[in-house]
Amino acid sequence: VTYVKNSILSGSVLNNFKSTDATFEAAMSTWFTTTNGGQVFGENTEVKLADPFNVANPNPMPEVGSPVFSGYATPPNDGFFDVSANFIGAFGYIDWTKGWSSFDITPPAKPQGTLAGDITSDMTLDANTEYTITGFVRVKEGATLTIPAGTKLYGDNSSIGTLIIQPGAKIMAQGTVDNPIVFTSQFTKAGATRQPTYGDWGGVVLLGKAPINVPGGTSAIEGVGDIFGGADPNDNSGVFSYIRIEYPGVAITPNNEINGLTLGGTKLDHVQVSYSGDDSYEWFGGTVNAKYMIAYRGWDDDFDTDFGYEGKLQYLLGVRDPEVADPGSGSNGFESDNDGAGSTNSPRTSPTWYNVTLIGPAATKSTTYNSNFKRGMHLRRSSQNKIHNALIMGWPDGILLDGANVVSDAQAGNTFVSFSIISGSVTDNFKSTDATFQGNMPTWFSNLQGRTFETNDEIKLVSPFDLNNFNPMPQSDSPVLSGADTPPNDGFFDSNASFVGAFKNVDWTAGWSSLNIKVVGVEDEHNTSIPAVFTLSQNYPNPFNPTTNIKFSVPKNGNVKLTIYNALGQEVTKLVNEYKNAGNYSVNWNAVNLSSGIYFYQLEAGNTVITKKMALLK
Repeated sequence: VTYVKNSILSGSVLNNFKSTDATFEAAMSTWFTTTNGGQVFGENTEVKLADPFNVANPNPMPEVGSPVFSGYATPPNDGFFDVSANFIGAFGYIDWTKGWSSFDITPPAKPQGTLAGDITSDMTLDANTEYTITGFVRVKEGATLTIPAGTKLYGDNSSIGTLIIQPGAKIMAQGTVDNPIVFTSQFTKAGATRQPTYGDWGGVVLLGKAPINVPGGTSAIEGVGDIFGGADPNDNSGVFSYIRIEYPGVAITPNNEINGLTLGGTKLDHVQVSYSGDDSYEWFGGTVNAKYMIAYRGWDDDFDTDFGYEGKLQYLLGVRDPEVADPGSGSNGFESDNDGAGSTNSPRTSPTWYNVTLIGPAATKSTTYNSNFKRGMHLRRSSQNKIHNALIMGWPDGILLDGANVVSDAQAGNTFVSFSIISGSVTDNFKSTDATFQGNMPTWFSNLQGRTFETNDEIKLVSPFDLNNFNPMPQSDSPVLSGADTPPNDGFFDSNASFVGAFKNVDWTAGWSSLNIKVVGVEDEHNTSIPAVFTLSQNYPNPFNPTTNIKFSVPKNGNVKLTIYNALGQEVTKLVNEYKNAGNYSVNWNAVNLSSGIYFYQLEAGNTVITKKMALLK
């Protein structure tokens, strides 16, 4: 009934154990260690905390080799406890005091590990170790590589560190909203010799046995040469979820590049590829489905499809840096081929897309941008794309239909861009290699319930072109909130996403991605009375699933912040961060993409800070 389990006792001056029962006192050492899994150390230094007794500036974080990382008990998954707390004491490697407390803690370095060569049997990495991917690391058929949430992996530059999951192998990389898995450049480490940049390392290559349209049914993947493809449309390579991939994508030889994420079959969702030196994503055949994908400031194309890819995709965001584009092939939002020769080999490249936002380089028609930018969508070489609810903003050209087969498929309804919006195209909304059809493309697009706008401002997103304050969320009167198609209720697509583009009022990038988007949703309650004091009400309902309402009052004009934190003190999202007039306000928060647990919401206004707790129960 009463116990102290899986705990550590160190540096006791007089006695480790005392009891008013002398008999039990003699047995307490065994009770603590043998029965309840405790550890006892004579000296505090043996526990290896950074600087726990410095009263002026304490640092209670564990160092490499600390015993707090062994002998712990995993907390229960009951909606309150954090099950990822795999350590003894209050700290692992996350400083949950950061920002809001008076402490100034420097987390110590994690242990370092290396991934190299072939992985031929099951391997599980340690989230408390940072790994360097050296050379081409191949997970071989029959082996599974498990990467826990929160693990960080660095790609080695000189050896073109690349992780390759071969057909028949699996990767189980399940991050979380609060603890994504991060693949990044070695030059993001403290003390690096230079800043990270495009193409610092290879990337991640996921290969499977699903059909591709190459004669013989298999092919060597671009960049690394491993064989992929087969006859199993249900094949998959595991799980790849809540992942960031930063500074990947390198050319081995001209036209033989490793992409940020190269795909040939997996459960794929919540992935961000940033600063890729080639395409951010490229699908080579297969049937893998994907949701919640971010291509951020890439070099070549955002989303590239080839070799008979037939998957389903929803909620995709492409964001471009106007100064960075590919001088070789030119940069597009979409680039889609059936194959390199433009054949009609089966299966045809025919993905189905819903809810896509492609933000190009040109905020206005007079914006200066890299001349190697081309089109929002380049559909070519006999591909048959089915695109719904797409928002194409600020590209030199909106859509290019390239080649006789693509044009005939568009005329026959096998290729289409429906219920979509094109805005702010610098040169043309529509281009085609067929001059006659090009003249008919505005009617073709309009008949598919498409709309065009002369300027990007007419779309009324918050700040889609400001890379320093990026926010692609629609304002309340944005045209993206009407005129959309309803996705099918087929078990994959979110059938509630009847809006154009990747966002309505839910920020699915919050927490796990590098973006920091403010959700639009604060409404004045139209109460004309000026409140006397700052107030922050308890959210309602509480517990909630997945939406809740938060009300607050500010008695004077000024900057107001309303921030959501998780139980570790990490910022999840800012609901409000702006100047507001005195008044009463209400905000709705949708936590559909977050896991159950305790969250905190904090109002900062004037000299007032108020924090309250709420529970998300799913």
